[in-house]
Amino acid sequence: MMLVSGLEVPDSRYRLFLFLGDEVIVDASEQKQRVIQEYVPGKQVTLAHVIASPHKSIYMKLGLDDEAGDAIGILTITPSEGVIIAADIATKAAGVEIGFLDRFGGSLVLVGDVASVESALKGVLDYFDEVLHYASVEMTRS
Repeated sequence: MMLVSGLEVPDSRYRLFLFLGDEVIVDASEQKQRVIQEYVPGKQVTLAHVIASPHKSIYMKLGLDDEAGDAIGILTITPSEGVIIAADIATKAAGVEIGFLDRFGGSLVLVGDVASVESALKGVLDYFDEVLHYASVEMTRS
């Protein structure tokens, strides 16, 4: 936290400070301190889901070839650059193809057969947990 400015009011009992970052505000009229905190996501995998045997319309809506496989794998990762690493790990761990990668939003869509997609997601979750020490979620399936 960095002090941006400080102002001393004529009555020396009161001071008003403005901080850059997490805000700490001392209200001169009430002499109460209010702390405003904002959650900023850290290193985490927030979604790891396998859709087994999705309806062909889902492939079409995602802009994917409906012959790409029998399953769709979805990952969301923060910070978003982590999906680049996840795509590398996933494609090396199993016979999956990248359906979509958003390096700004942190989402990755994988396609392949059910076993390969599950194996790829497991490989990504294991790597991010054990090597990169990301907070993670359990893989889910529908």
